[in-house]
Amino acid sequence: MVYKIWSADTFGVWGRPIEVEVVLSPGRPSFTIVGLPGKSVCESRDRVRSALLQSGYSFPQQRVL
Repeated sequence: MVYKIWSADTFGVWGRPIEVEVVLSPGRPSFTIVGLPGKSVCESRDRVRSALLQSGYSFPQQRVL
């Protein structure tokens, strides 16, 4: 199942809208981020997982792309 939401990104001192797309699919639970270069992907994965858990949401027991 595909979910789309709007969020914001900072570019210098300006904000700009970005579209975030999440795909949940059956399979072994995993979490993948695409579209970011290099080391920022690993750091973002940890931040997203932590933010979800600290907000009281449970992480989906599916493949998350």
